[in-house]
Amino acid sequence: MKKRLIAIVFLIGALQFSCTDNFDELNTDPTKASGTTFDPNLLLPSAQWSYVNATAGYNGPILFQSMWAQVLASTTSGAANYYSNGDKYVISSNTNSYLASTWNEGYKAASFAYEMEQLTKDNAARVNLNSIAVIMQAMCFATISDTYGDIPYTQALQGKAGTSLPVYDTQESIYKSLLSRLETATAALNPAAALPTNDAFTYKGDVAKWKKFGNSLMLKLAMRLVKVDAATAKTYAEKAAAGGVFSSVDDDAYIMADNANSYGNANAAALSTLADVYQVRWSKTMIDYLKANNDPRLSKVAEVPPAGLTANQDMATGGSTDPSVQIGLPNGYDLNGGATDISRSAGYPGPTGSGAEVTAIGKYSRPTMVYRNRNAPIFVLTYAETELLLAEAATRGFNVTGTAAQHYKNGVVGGMVALGRWGTAAAIDAATANTYADAHPLVAANALKQINEQYWATNGLLMNNSEAWNNWKRSGYPALTPVNYTGNFSGGQIPRRQPYPTTEATLNTANYQSAAGRLGSGDNWVSRVWWDK
Repeated sequence: MKKRLIAIVFLIGALQFSCTDNFDELNTDPTKASGTTFDPNLLLPSAQWSYVNATAGYNGPILFQSMWAQVLASTTSGAANYYSNGDKYVISSNTNSYLASTWNEGYKAASFAYEMEQLTKDNAARVNLNSIAVIMQAMCFATISDTYGDIPYTQALQGKAGTSLPVYDTQESIYKSLLSRLETATAALNPAAALPTNDAFTYKGDVAKWKKFGNSLMLKLAMRLVKVDAATAKTYAEKAAAGGVFSSVDDDAYIMADNANSYGNANAAALSTLADVYQVRWSKTMIDYLKANNDPRLSKVAEVPPAGLTANQDMATGGSTDPSVQIGLPNGYDLNGGATDISRSAGYPGPTGSGAEVTAIGKYSRPTMVYRNRNAPIFVLTYAETELLLAEAATRGFNVTGTAAQHYKNGVVGGMVALGRWGTAAAIDAATANTYADAHPLVAANALKQINEQYWATNGLLMNNSEAWNNWKRSGYPALTPVNYTGNFSGGQIPRRQPYPTTEATLNTANYQSAAGRLGSGDNWVSRVWWDK
């Protein structure tokens, strides 16, 4: 990845001013790339990095969707605090920039992938790069649409052709197009053709892994539709499973961050700032879930910091990882001394420290030091997610190989083992994971709840908060109690979508208004996207 991630984006054509027999020679800048000289491999890591910025950027899901899904909790409040928006659904200083973060970075990633597709189309030697370009676009458009609903799609990325005010396609039409394109692109991948040479995923151009990735992504998008179009969901989930999805944690798609070269893990950056390391904690919902199940991940992900304010604000010192002392912070509380002060919450454990070193939240569990590593992996799609989705598909009667119980076990084990990507401090060996999974098997009568709660916990603990939130919307699990904090913008409901960026209403007015008019209650935080039933 390193410095090669710096993208060469735009192809510069020849200037046509002079009339001469040597026109091409005189009017072509030899220092500029053209479509025939530019290597489209250079666009792949830029698409990949922009995508992870859309799903794990500092202004994105780590600040807000992690709180909406009650993976994390925070006592911050007020307009100047980033996390107040997420935990309490109130306007904060960066609300407008947050509205646009997934949109801007998602379309940026899609534009790199689209340009890569155009530079490789009708070129048999570049079939793999062309197919990967389509797969990347599918992932980008699905993520943007999951977040906002109807979005520009068929006319998106057409600025070079003169389209600057694209129409918004319906999410239904977008999803059906994406699934069809994914099927074709994934099938076209060919290990005998030229391999990608600049892959920022740990696949390093391995086309067999990319084929599994395409099918696993197809499975995820298909399962989004189980409540709104069960027939399409079944068709494509079965196609994905038959085509070959992830088969082990070795297939996990992730990028290793490179902080020294300005590609740091933004989740870690958010969790290692002074205010956040002090006031951000694992939610009561998450810690209660892990403790109730004697989950071995608890001692790897959670720590109670040493007593006293100074220790609580120390980013370089770890705390106690003893599972018995872990306490999750309830969502929706602050440190303001009023009715919503944390000291008034049920089961408040009391402050720690003395004198000037007293801290009100020192006994609540925060993410361990592994989450403050700016060189940590950024997960995109995992074996654990795929196996849990297969478990749900089997539970719903879809024709996939293997039982729901076996897929569930595989997902549980895969999610635990994946934590080891953060290093030995987070590692859980396969034997421990298998022992836990055998002791906590899938119960058919409770299957959808079990599967989707595990999906939520696994993605939350891997800091894939966008996926934890989206699958909560789709499945309804875990059952979450909304926060009704004074001045909230959602009427005391958990946000189910993000309003469109404010610039859309002013710059693409007619198309924006048409899309907003199709939303159940308008362009707000609680209207539901098409598949969210």
